[in-house]
Amino acid sequence: MSLQDRVMEEMKAAMKAKDSVALESLRAIKSALLMAKTEKGGGKPLTEADEIALVQKQVKQRKESAAIYQEQGREDLAGPELAQVAVLERFLPEQLSEAEIEQVVAETIEKLNAGGMQDMGKVMGAVTQQLAGSADGKTIAAIVRKKLAS
Repeated sequence: MSLQDRVMEEMKAAMKAKDSVALESLRAIKSALLMAKTEKGGGKPLTEADEIALVQKQVKQRKESAAIYQEQGREDLAGPELAQVAVLERFLPEQLSEAEIEQVVAETIEKLNAGGMQDMGKVMGAVTQQLAGSADGKTIAAIVRKKLAS
């Protein structure tokens, strides 16, 4: 089942349950999908990787918004953002733990014979491609930086 079909099914369920948080999150995904399909040069169908990237972008936006709200002491605004993150994450592949990411990074560094920070871009590209959708870019970058610095 495609992402758009899953979103439509979940929207129906959210409407029946009168779950406004889920409904708002699902509408955001639907909107992002429609925008991607209709944007200039968007004649080709979206791949699963494209769909995952769209959902990841939505999650990232909400996490950043929630962090800003929390910095400003606005828990009343941060709560709904984090609730939407929980809904959106249901459409992403299972996220890997830091230990699993560290293992992949270590294997990639060994495979590429990366020797230091000058190889960070090469390692990041390979790891990000391998873990597409299964790990956050910030987490990957932090682990790669730590491994290459040591």
